[in-house]
Amino acid sequence: MTEQPSKAQFEAISDGYSSDPHNTSSLRSDAYVKAEWFKVDRDEIIARTWQWVCHVEKLREPGQYTTIDIAGCPIAVVRDREGVLRAFYNVCKHRAHHLFEGEGQTSRIMCPYHAWVYKLDGQLVRAPHTEHLEDFKTEDICLDQVQVAEFCGFVYVNLDPTAPSLTELTGSLETEIRHWAPDVEKLTFGHRLTYDIKSNWKNVVDNFLECYHCPTAHKDFCSLIEMDTYKVTTHGIWSSHMAEAGNNANSAYDVSNATVKTHAVWWLWPNTCIMRYPGRSSVIILNIVPISPDRTFETYDFFLETPEPNEAELEAIRYLDEVLQREDIDIVESVQKGMSTPAFDQGRIVSDPDGSGLSEHAVHHFHGLVLDAYAKAAG
Repeated sequence: MTEQPSKAQFEAISDGYSSDPHNTSSLRSDAYVKAEWFKVDRDEIIARTWQWVCHVEKLREPGQYTTIDIAGCPIAVVRDREGVLRAFYNVCKHRAHHLFEGEGQTSRIMCPYHAWVYKLDGQLVRAPHTEHLEDFKTEDICLDQVQVAEFCGFVYVNLDPTAPSLTELTGSLETEIRHWAPDVEKLTFGHRLTYDIKSNWKNVVDNFLECYHCPTAHKDFCSLIEMDTYKVTTHGIWSSHMAEAGNNANSAYDVSNATVKTHAVWWLWPNTCIMRYPGRSSVIILNIVPISPDRTFETYDFFLETPEPNEAELEAIRYLDEVLQREDIDIVESVQKGMSTPAFDQGRIVSDPDGSGLSEHAVHHFHGLVLDAYAKAAG
């Protein structure tokens, strides 16, 4: 863990921010460009919040497992023999070698270094050539567990053992997602897009949380939905972004045979976006992974009615990949460069009382959560 920011540093980074979205400036540029604040982001935000792992389909059966890195820590998630979902640090208790790699199915956990064997619940059951050791009992050794949760058809983990449950933190979010995507658990993985972006992760989140830029930067997207129906609502640690699909032909992709007529998007603090675009039934997970102060890795996972996208979904994936994402990546990389100059410190948040998509109040909401985490780190 990094050295905690001082109270003076916190006061400086929060200067200009107000709880009133109609009279406030944004998060200061130092939070986006300075290495010391990136370390706080990693250790006090990413390592202490619920992080998306996968769709539950990867872990339905006993012995199924998958791996992920969270805040630089290797994590494995596995379904044990009794059907209980478990998550561990992917680290052997003998010499710290990883236990799992990638994803798959197994009946036991065996370290590939010295063949120590654990049950799927993490309990050590065999350690070769240890029978003559003093004060050594396999039953005294168990893998270090981390919190894990199934939520709306997806799996999340949290490295903070004291963190409240995801259900407790999110309130009515599950009810809202299941209302708009009642088949979410039945969907199956169809496609993944990946991006390596030269920008701080918070710039990527900021850009996602407002459509103030859409009429200028995303003209095709503005023809896909009815912009005057776009509403953004903020809640405790999430926000919803809802709009009706356009009734006329659009320049994004064909939705003439769409069964889903609503653009429904939820952002879950700090870096997961759950999306349901007009078209056939589907859910898209955007996972925003901080890499360094000026680098972010992004994945778009498409969960569809069938493993193979249909023609309309292929067109939608092409639009997201070649048009919408290209536009957004250009934006956030330009913003990152601008924030790294003496010309910018912070800017005014543009907010309207009606909560329209053209308002930045969800960005303000995000900045407040960031500053809450920074304040907690500063004591």
